[in-house]
Amino acid sequence: MSDSTDTNIDERLMLDRPHGARVYDYFLGGKTNFAMDRQAAEHLLEAFPGFRTAALSNRMWMHRAAKFAAERGITQFLDVGTGIPTSPNLHEVVQEITPEARVVYVDNDPIVLAHSRALLRSGPQGKTAYLEADVTDPRAILSSDEVKQTLDLSKPVALSVVGVFHYLPDALKPYDLIKELVDAVAPGSYFIFSHCTPDFAPELWKRAMQVYKADGGDAQVRSKEEVTRFFDGLELVEPGVVSPFRWHPDAETDRLVAKGDFTDIMCSLWVGVAKKP
Repeated sequence: MSDSTDTNIDERLMLDRPHGARVYDYFLGGKTNFAMDRQAAEHLLEAFPGFRTAALSNRMWMHRAAKFAAERGITQFLDVGTGIPTSPNLHEVVQEITPEARVVYVDNDPIVLAHSRALLRSGPQGKTAYLEADVTDPRAILSSDEVKQTLDLSKPVALSVVGVFHYLPDALKPYDLIKELVDAVAPGSYFIFSHCTPDFAPELWKRAMQVYKADGGDAQVRSKEEVTRFFDGLELVEPGVVSPFRWHPDAETDRLVAKGDFTDIMCSLWVGVAKKP
């Protein structure tokens, strides 16, 4: 009985292979990860030393993008591929601007669910919910009670899909998945998206992908042209699809650029925000 239960828990937590949310947590200096994730992360850092910088720049950009949407009147947020809670979380960022903001977090890692209380500490005027679901099943996300009871999809939302789709190879039809999510939200909604790219250091990224797959993970990094395709049919916000530190930088971003910490190679991400017409 005990062995069977332990096996089921291991299967749910995917302890036999690294998980993107936990590897990302390790890069951000978090402690909610397992030996398999740390091993994969260290192997990745040997192949491409910029992963920690990329994770930090991605998270800082996500905060700026969320604020951008909130400052333009968006009060509803659907965050797909949330990752392990790291304060400030998205609802903490947007509720500083719009206290009544409502946020639904979505992830498929049971360890994120185990820490989801941090995602549910909404301010008194707003609301948050957590849904355990997979980005490869948009219908399950959109039809869930958590989404239906927290958000009104007939009104504009910010759909945030940050640092997730490089874990989805073409075989999973990633463009179709994004289209299904975007088609479900109202005109006036914003789409917030980031994706790792090999464009600035192709040989390093080729090696990094080989290492990650050898450790049991799966991923596919994409070019600027391929990432831009995710925004088809939408109106890109200036400056378009760019490196994270070039998108509406704040003082801290400018400081890290001046120090030489944030460069195209070390960040190796394409990011963008677009509005649904």
